[in-house]
Amino acid sequence: MQTNTSPRGARGTRRTIRLTRRGRIALIVTGAVVAGTAVAVPLLTTDDEGGSEPTSLVIPEGWRATQVYAAVDKALALPAGTTRKSLAKAELKLPNDAEGNPEGYLFPATYPLGEAPTPEKLLTAMVDKANEKFTGAPVAAGAQRNALNVYQAVTIASIVQAEAATEDDMAKAARVIFNRLERGMPLQMDSTINYALGRSTLHTTTKDTRIDSPYNSYQRMGLPPTPIANPGDEAMRAAINPTPGDWLYFVTVKPGDTRFTADHAEHQRNVAEFNRVRQDAAKEDLAT
Repeated sequence: MQTNTSPRGARGTRRTIRLTRRGRIALIVTGAVVAGTAVAVPLLTTDDEGGSEPTSLVIPEGWRATQVYAAVDKALALPAGTTRKSLAKAELKLPNDAEGNPEGYLFPATYPLGEAPTPEKLLTAMVDKANEKFTGAPVAAGAQRNALNVYQAVTIASIVQAEAATEDDMAKAARVIFNRLERGMPLQMDSTINYALGRSTLHTTTKDTRIDSPYNSYQRMGLPPTPIANPGDEAMRAAINPTPGDWLYFVTVKPGDTRFTADHAEHQRNVAEFNRVRQDAAKEDLAT
């Protein structure tokens, strides 16, 4: 997350800027400040003999369901939208809270395509893997310990996955979420705004924070209605085992330097430093 707002909420916000996990990667590689996630590029592997036909599909941590659908379509050479339409007949074993929406339960892993692969088979394998991971004793006990059900824990894990790059930062970001929930503060997570708008960006403006969406965590209290991505093991561990701390804010000033604080004034200074780093990166990019 990050926000320039005070603990009183989102009203009166001028601007908020944060560096998402993918944003950090983009900054390292290209110096850019925006990393799009609207187009999914399936990560396919072939057999050891060098055959041209893909044998498995890799789903990275943090992909949204829309990206997974597009990747499956491309991997199976199907018309765009085929996998999404197949949800109705896939009979996925989702929790009741999901209401048929597999977001959060398309577990990131490598999936063999096998013989005669179909979207239904791949989606079922992903959801079955998620259930194997999420319904075991460690996750169930961890969720209960934090007064959550498993679906809520997956939702927190999905936000953590989008907001942090390392396991240590994920556990701290999870603590920020819990601290804000306990204090009756809006989460103010830019990742939820990005999800609502179907984008990934480093900029969240005042206008963005006023959108009418149940995923607008600036205006709505509590967790979003569903996960916002498909989290992996590290993010899930963070969600059920958050690091102890009193933090309410965080911002990634530069790659590898995410700063957590309970003090709003200190957070504002961190955001100002991030802005300087971002501007310097943009100038260097223009100079090359």
